[in-house]
Amino acid sequence: MDKSRKFIAVILALLAAIFYAINTPFSKVLLNKIPPTLMASFLYLGAGTGVGIMYLFHRKVEEKYEKLNKADLPYTVGMIVLDIAAPISLMIGINIGSASNASLLGNFEIVATTIIALLIFKEKVTSKLWIAIGFITISSIVLSFEGAESFKFSLGSLFVILATCCWGLENNCTRKISDKSTYEIVLLKGFFSGSGAFIVALILGERIPEMKYIMAALLLGFVAYGLSIFMYIRAQRDLGATKTSAYYAVAPFVGTFLAFIVNGEKLTLVYFIGLVFMIIGSVIVAYDTMVKRHSHSHSHIIVHTHDGKTHTHIITHEHEHSHFILEEKHNHNHKHKDYMNSKEHKLIHEKRL
Repeated sequence: MDKSRKFIAVILALLAAIFYAINTPFSKVLLNKIPPTLMASFLYLGAGTGVGIMYLFHRKVEEKYEKLNKADLPYTVGMIVLDIAAPISLMIGINIGSASNASLLGNFEIVATTIIALLIFKEKVTSKLWIAIGFITISSIVLSFEGAESFKFSLGSLFVILATCCWGLENNCTRKISDKSTYEIVLLKGFFSGSGAFIVALILGERIPEMKYIMAALLLGFVAYGLSIFMYIRAQRDLGATKTSAYYAVAPFVGTFLAFIVNGEKLTLVYFIGLVFMIIGSVIVAYDTMVKRHSHSHSHIIVHTHDGKTHTHIITHEHEHSHFILEEKHNHNHKHKDYMNSKEHKLIHEKRL
């Protein structure tokens, strides 16, 4: 993958974080008029509706991407179920606690995504990325236990953490199908997750709010969920679940700043201390993502004796080399596997570098 493609993926991940960041402070305002589960429902329905309209204008462009198939069903179902549970938990947490605290605790999603990606989905996590995750985690700890006026580890915080864990697993499920049609994925997320949350809300007996509040929630859902999810999935194609989630770490800080403006919540010294740790972590993630490793393919011409006959094979494989250039020829012995009869032969071959 070239650097320009990686750069675009990073920009998409950051935009996804910024769009999502507006969710918490504005949801806090709307939760005064809309019950939590219905709020979660309207956010996802708004995402599905808005992205569905976008699809009408980009149908031909999207045709090059493969549609979801039967093999993708487990990840698709997991994605939808988790997207029902996560926003409901988040809305309950926001409703009980403060918008800024809920935003800051969103950082735990990065940790959850990384651990799940490593343990369940076997995604590679580099040492630099672990260091970055460490800084991000320190930032989360600093911000989460600020003092008397900060986040108190309450029932609200447990719901927010539950939401981040659900989204951590959901991020990995979505990563498994991120090469497929982005529009199809977001539409499924929006309509099925939104409908599922709506059914739960009716079962709980939540009252339908006035239409003007519903429209406001749908619009917020399109921007904070629809556009955010769309860009997040596109970024995942090139960065993977772990790195995309790490870039997403800027969302809690943007959300906290917006909570200061929209909800009148205070920014403290600890907020800026945490910001320093977050910037360090983000810079390390950016470096780890943008560094291009040098590798190339070349051919070995191999001559060996097999069953009384002489064969010549051209075997192409990939090596990573340093940038030292060797001009000389050299001979050495090594073993290759003969894929015709699965026997190993000791070969002498000549290689040019």
